[in-house]
Amino acid sequence: MELAMILMEAANITKGLAGIGAGIAAIGAGVGIGRIGGSALESMARQPEISGDLRANMIVAAALVEGAALFAIIVCFLAS
Repeated sequence: MELAMILMEAANITKGLAGIGAGIAAIGAGVGIGRIGGSALESMARQPEISGDLRANMIVAAALVEGAALFAIIVCFLAS
């Protein structure tokens, strides 16, 4: 009986850690996409003639960051 209660308590702690991990992944993705956008805008301001190519590369990089964050969030929730 005591072992079952200990295991249930450990499961509750793991669920809380999964939520924290998912939150950290979401914050990391937000920071990453923000830095990509800021750097791209700064580069476009310095060299406006490359804005088309730079915009396409920025969208691809942001999609990769968002995909990695989504993967991390799903892994956190599946681990709980």
